[in-house]
Amino acid sequence: MTDLDELIPVGKIIGTHGIKGLLKVFSYSGNINSLQAAKTAFLKGKDGTLCEYAVKSVSAHAGGFIIGLDSFSDINQVLSMKGSEVCLKRSQLPVPDEDEYYWRDLIGLAVQTDQGLELGTLVDIFETGSSDIYVVRGSSKEYLIPAIADVIAHIDIPGKKMIITPLDGLLDL
Repeated sequence: MTDLDELIPVGKIIGTHGIKGLLKVFSYSGNINSLQAAKTAFLKGKDGTLCEYAVKSVSAHAGGFIIGLDSFSDINQVLSMKGSEVCLKRSQLPVPDEDEYYWRDLIGLAVQTDQGLELGTLVDIFETGSSDIYVVRGSSKEYLIPAIADVIAHIDIPGKKMIITPLDGLLDL
């Protein structure tokens, strides 16, 4: 059995490719190397079920990936996988550089300002093209915090907290 905490989502299946059971994957990172080096990948279904599959092939395609899994050779076998997340074991991934984090490690951090104001918990992250946006939910308000060096003052993964220096007006939106 695999510990869910050691699995890192690397992409989401957005469709099929051709008729031979290949899957189109939207990549969360754009890094194909880890997926190509992986011997197995886990698919987390929309219902939360988790299945491990041997990776047959991985190739770049239109900003994402095409992945082939050993167990499947026909489009009809993989149609139901659309929407599933592709996950790898943390040990299959490179150690992030300093000031780089896996999204999974950031979700759940308590967020406060450098003045000590508690904002809430980081509950989601989305990409905008120029930077990621951290969604922080407090008891009565939700904040959208840009993941830029001018705003993110400190991240303490073991301590489960993030300190931000809000730009003027950021918390008023």
